[in-house]
Amino acid sequence: MVRALAVAGAAVSLLGGTIAQSSSALPTTPPPDKIVIDVATVNGSGCPAGTAAVAVAPDNTAFTVTYSNYLAQVGVGSKPTDFRKNCQLNLRVHVPQGFTYAIASADYRGFAHLEKGAKAVQRANYYFQGSPQTDSLSHQFNGPYDDSWQATDSVSVAALVWAPCGELRNFNINTELRVNAGTSNPATTTSFMTMDSTDGDINTVYHLAWKHCP
Repeated sequence: MVRALAVAGAAVSLLGGTIAQSSSALPTTPPPDKIVIDVATVNGSGCPAGTAAVAVAPDNTAFTVTYSNYLAQVGVGSKPTDFRKNCQLNLRVHVPQGFTYAIASADYRGFAHLEKGAKAVQRANYYFQGSPQTDSLSHQFNGPYDDSWQATDSVSVAALVWAPCGELRNFNINTELRVNAGTSNPATTTSFMTMDSTDGDINTVYHLAWKHCP
């Protein structure tokens, strides 16, 4: 049985392919009214019903997705399907009149225990419903590894993909954890990658950038 472990912050870019050295130029001033984010659907082996929730920050510049059952593992005590876990969030984002938004970055927290020879991948895919543009980013971790994992990326202003002004389009976030035994021996060892914290939850914070609609 894997115990919940303390983890450090991590960040991965969500939308766009150009990585900026600094995000200071992002138009981050939030609108005066609150945004409202509803979870339309939550599907996936990493987020069974009732194990994911969304909360919006008071300043409207971020929202947090909290997980309580997101773990991929191989080896002793694992089922054949446990090596990969995913979660597809379909969100309805209600934006104040005259504003639109883009996702500038995301902060993830996680912990991994990988035996020598084992590997793990954290991957995320992001897109607006009906948009042909899909962006993804992945991070690989190699064993031996027994620590918090983190990565920090930011999206430049030019690379941001904005929600269409005046249109309500659902935003999709598809995350994945995958663990491969590699050259380690799964008959005698266990390798895992988890999104959790000391209380069993993972707080994934998605940072918003704002602009006025014409």
